[in-house]
Amino acid sequence: MDTYFYFVYMLESLSNPGKHYTGFTENLTDRLRQHNDGECPHTTKYRPWQIKTYLAFSDRQQALDFENYIKSHSGRAFAKKHF
Repeated sequence: MDTYFYFVYMLESLSNPGKHYTGFTENLTDRLRQHNDGECPHTTKYRPWQIKTYLAFSDRQQALDFENYIKSHSGRAFAKKHF
Protein backbone atom coordinates (compact mmCIF):
# COMPACT_ATOMS: atom_id res chain seq x y z
CA MET A 1 0.00 0.00 0.00
CA ASP A 2 1.38 3.38 -1.00
CA THR A 3 1.32 6.19 1.52
CA TYR A 4 0.28 9.50 0.06
CA PHE A 5 0.63 12.83 1.81
CA TYR A 6 -1.18 16.15 1.64
CA PHE A 7 0.64 19.25 2.80
CA VAL A 8 -0.40 22.46 4.51
CA TYR A 9 2.46 24.89 4.13
CA MET A 10 3.38 28.35 5.30
CA LEU A 11 5.62 30.51 3.17
CA GLU A 12 7.60 33.56 4.16
CA SER A 13 8.59 36.23 1.66
CA LEU A 14 12.33 36.80 1.33
CA SER A 15 11.77 40.26 -0.19
CA ASN A 16 9.33 41.31 2.56
CA PRO A 17 9.83 39.10 5.65
CA GLY A 18 6.57 40.26 7.27
CA LYS A 19 4.53 38.67 4.49
CA HIS A 20 3.32 35.10 4.85
CA TYR A 21 1.15 32.81 2.79
CA THR A 22 -0.60 29.58 3.78
CA GLY A 23 -1.71 26.95 1.30
CA PHE A 24 -2.49 23.30 0.57
CA THR A 25 -0.80 21.04 -1.96
CA GLU A 26 -0.10 17.45 -2.86
CA ASN A 27 3.40 18.28 -4.15
CA LEU A 28 5.34 20.71 -1.98
CA THR A 29 8.36 21.08 -4.27
CA ASP A 30 6.32 21.90 -7.36
CA ARG A 31 4.05 24.27 -5.45
CA LEU A 32 7.00 26.30 -4.09
CA ARG A 33 8.40 26.51 -7.63
CA GLN A 34 5.02 27.79 -8.89
CA HIS A 35 4.97 30.51 -6.22
CA ASN A 36 8.53 31.58 -7.04
CA ASP A 37 7.97 31.46 -10.82
CA GLY A 38 5.05 33.88 -10.54
CA GLU A 39 2.36 31.35 -11.47
CA CYS A 40 0.24 32.21 -8.41
CA PRO A 41 -1.38 35.67 -8.59
CA HIS A 42 -1.73 36.02 -4.81
CA THR A 43 1.99 35.61 -4.15
CA THR A 44 3.67 37.12 -7.22
CA LYS A 45 4.20 40.54 -5.65
CA TYR A 46 6.32 39.27 -2.75
CA ARG A 47 8.62 36.79 -4.51
CA PRO A 48 10.87 35.01 -3.75
CA TRP A 49 9.35 32.75 -1.12
CA GLN A 50 10.81 30.19 1.24
CA ILE A 51 9.01 27.49 3.18
CA LYS A 52 8.65 28.55 6.79
CA THR A 53 6.93 25.35 7.94
CA TYR A 54 4.77 22.55 6.62
CA LEU A 55 2.71 19.72 8.00
CA ALA A 56 2.03 16.44 6.21
CA PHE A 57 -1.32 14.69 6.51
CA SER A 58 -2.32 11.25 5.28
CA ASP A 59 -5.97 12.34 5.15
CA ARG A 60 -6.87 14.94 2.50
CA GLN A 61 -9.89 16.34 4.34
CA GLN A 62 -7.91 16.78 7.57
CA ALA A 63 -5.31 18.76 5.64
CA LEU A 64 -7.95 20.99 4.05
CA ASP A 65 -9.63 21.51 7.43
CA PHE A 66 -6.30 22.47 9.00
CA GLU A 67 -5.56 24.90 6.16
CA ASN A 68 -8.93 26.57 6.74
CA TYR A 69 -8.23 26.76 10.47
CA ILE A 70 -4.78 28.33 9.95
CA LYS A 71 -6.39 30.95 7.69
CA SER A 72 -8.91 31.87 10.41
CA HIS A 73 -8.30 34.56 13.03
CA SER A 74 -7.59 32.09 15.83
CA GLY A 75 -5.52 29.91 13.48
CA ARG A 76 -3.30 32.85 12.51
CA ALA A 77 -2.74 33.57 16.20
CA PHE A 78 -1.88 29.90 16.78
CA ALA A 79 0.56 29.86 13.85
CA LYS A 80 2.22 33.09 14.96
CA LYS A 81 2.76 31.67 18.45
CA HIS A 82 3.90 28.17 17.44
CA PHE A 83 5.52 28.53 14.03
